[in-house]
Amino acid sequence: MSAASAHDVVVIGGGIVGLSTAMTLLRERPGLDVLVLEKEQSLGRHQTGHNSGVIHAGVYYTPGSLKARLCTAGARATKEFCDEHGVPYRNVGKLIVATDDAELARMDALYERATANGLALERVDAAELHRREPNITGVGALWSPDTGIVDYTQVCEAMAGEIARLGGQVQLGTRVTGITESLSEVRIDIADEAGATVGPVYGRTLVVCAGIQADRLARMAGIDSDVRMVPFRGEYYRLPPSRNDIVSTLIYPVPDPALPFLGVHLTLMMDGGVTVGPNAVLGLAREGYRKLSVNPKDAADIARFPGFWRFVRKHVRSGVAEQWNSLYRPGYLALVRKYCPSLTVDDLGPEEAGIRAQAIRADGSMVEDFLVMNTDRMVHVLSAPSPAATSALPIGAMIAERVGALAR
Repeated sequence: MSAASAHDVVVIGGGIVGLSTAMTLLRERPGLDVLVLEKEQSLGRHQTGHNSGVIHAGVYYTPGSLKARLCTAGARATKEFCDEHGVPYRNVGKLIVATDDAELARMDALYERATANGLALERVDAAELHRREPNITGVGALWSPDTGIVDYTQVCEAMAGEIARLGGQVQLGTRVTGITESLSEVRIDIADEAGATVGPVYGRTLVVCAGIQADRLARMAGIDSDVRMVPFRGEYYRLPPSRNDIVSTLIYPVPDPALPFLGVHLTLMMDGGVTVGPNAVLGLAREGYRKLSVNPKDAADIARFPGFWRFVRKHVRSGVAEQWNSLYRPGYLALVRKYCPSLTVDDLGPEEAGIRAQAIRADGSMVEDFLVMNTDRMVHVLSAPSPAATSALPIGAMIAERVGALAR
C-alpha cells in the first residue's frame, strides 16, 4: 500500500480497548476506512482475556476521576452491548466485607466515596451478611447490586463482528516493528509472527492501544514520556467443583489504602466455577503467565528503570508479603480465610495467572488513572488500568473524539 492510499485510521491492539475504539469510529463515521492490527492469532489474548471477568460498578474510584466517570458509564454500556449482541452476562452483585473495626471504618469511607460517584450501595450488618452468605464471616459489608460478570473475550469477538459488519478490518498475526509520523500520515512497519517483513501500512491517523507494550510502542513512535510499564502477576486459584456453591455473589475484602491493589477476592465465573485471587507479585515477563516466567529483555527493562526502584522503596513491606504468599500457599490462603474460614489449602486448585500492566513514573509513583497522549496524527493510550475492560466502550468513545479532533 502506498502513502497515497492510506487507511483513515489504523488501530494497534486487538484487546477490548482497541476494538472498542475501532468500532466506535466506524459507528460514528460510516464509511471510514479502519484497520486493526493485532500481533496474536486471536483477540483479547492478554489483559482482556486474563482478568477476573467482572463488570465493575465503580465503587472504589476517586469522585470526578476518569476511572470513576468511565467505569459507571462503562458498566451500563457493557451490559447494553451484551444485550444487543447476545453475549451472556450475569448481574451477581458484590459484597465488600469488613472483618474488623479498622476495616469497618474504611468501609464507611468507601461508602461515602461510592455514593459521591452516584452509586446505590447498601450497608449490611454481620447478621444480614451471614444470612445472605453463610460461608462468609465479617463485622459488616457493603452490597453493590450492579456488579456483574462476563467473558470479555466473547465481548471482543462481538466487537470484531461489528467492526467487520461496518466495513472495518481486523488483521491478526501482525507485529508492529516501526512507527514513523510525517506531516500527512503515519507509516507502520509490520512483520508476521515469524518476524518476516510483510510491508508497511499507512494511516492518516494512528491509535495505539497496546496494553503492557504501550510504553515501548510510544518510544518507537518518538513519544517523550517518563512512564514505563512494570508487570505484576495476578495469581489465581480455582476452587474444586464441589465448592462452586460456597458463595452466591462476588466477595471482596475492604481495600487497604496503604497497598497498591484491591486484595484477594472470591469471584464467580461465567463457566460456573469460583476463583480465588489475585495477589500482585512482580513479574519478570510482560506476557509470561506461567509461574517463574522470565523474559530477559523485560527483566532488564525493569532493572534499568529508576522509577521501579523508587516504587519498591515505597512498597517494600507489602511486596515482600505478596512474594511470600505467592511461594507459600497457606500464606495466600490466610488472606481469604479472614472472611471465608472454611477454605483449606486443598481447595486451591490451579488457574492461569494474569498480568497487570502497571504504569509507573520516573519518580516511583503509579499512574492510577487512564493516561492518553497525542501528537498531530497519533493517539497513544499509555495507561488503561482496571477497570479498563468495564470502561472500554466509553474509553473508545473518548479516543474516537480525540481522533476526530486530529482530523479537523
